[in-house]
Amino acid sequence: MSSHRRGRSRGLPVNVEINVTSLVDLAFTLLVIFMITAPMMQGGIEVDVPRADVQALTSEDEPFFIGVLRDGSIVMEETAVTIEELEAGLPQLLSAGTVERVFIRADSLAPYGPVLRVMATALNSDVPWSLVAEPWAPEP
Repeated sequence: MSSHRRGRSRGLPVNVEINVTSLVDLAFTLLVIFMITAPMMQGGIEVDVPRADVQALTSEDEPFFIGVLRDGSIVMEETAVTIEELEAGLPQLLSAGTVERVFIRADSLAPYGPVLRVMATALNSDVPWSLVAEPWAPEP
């Protein structure tokens, strides 16, 4: 009987395939995960700045942002700071010579006091500064 079995197995074609279904499922799952998480991983602090008739920043500007959030908290680049830390740290940062202009991004609903203190700190540090706004397009 053993010869009979050997003979039958020789007659069948050898089917050598790799099942890639699970690999494709895994690839699509990872793609979906990356598509969902990629926008969340972009850095930055969201600030809803007011709209005004302003020009857009050019690519030659190297912006250094100080943000004032809706709750009045202050963010230097992406680091939360107190007003005292900003008043002490901004002149030291400017003395390094890497910052040419400070852009103040204040939320449209931020309290006026913290915004004014950030503006005064920039003014007292003898650095050019600008307020950031979204370009405003009048309705047709």
